[in-house]
Amino acid sequence: MRSSRVGALLSVLMELAVRGVNLTRIESRPTGEALGRYVFFLDCTGHVADVRLGEALQGLRRVCADVRFLGSYPRHRWAETAGERPVPAPAGLSDVDYADAAAWLTRLRTGELT
Repeated sequence: MRSSRVGALLSVLMELAVRGVNLTRIESRPTGEALGRYVFFLDCTGHVADVRLGEALQGLRRVCADVRFLGSYPRHRWAETAGERPVPAPAGLSDVDYADAAAWLTRLRTGELT
């Protein structure tokens, strides 16, 4: 984060939350630079090629002093025959919801909606 100001961690977490990126793990470690200065390690669901995760990374780059991307892995391919099913995204946070919102904004900007 750029500073140790009040709410700095919240601003980082909001970059993920507003895009529906699920944070699966957060870990903090002291930097050794000064008392109260920490580095955070975040694990999230998604792939760097996903639009929402890419936008979240851009947002993190804006609000953090340093962002280091350690990698991402392709999404697991679910086997319907084995009875596997992914956990559905909460209401309003699925890819379809984001695509619908983007289409609505496009219609609004082009004057199709009043």
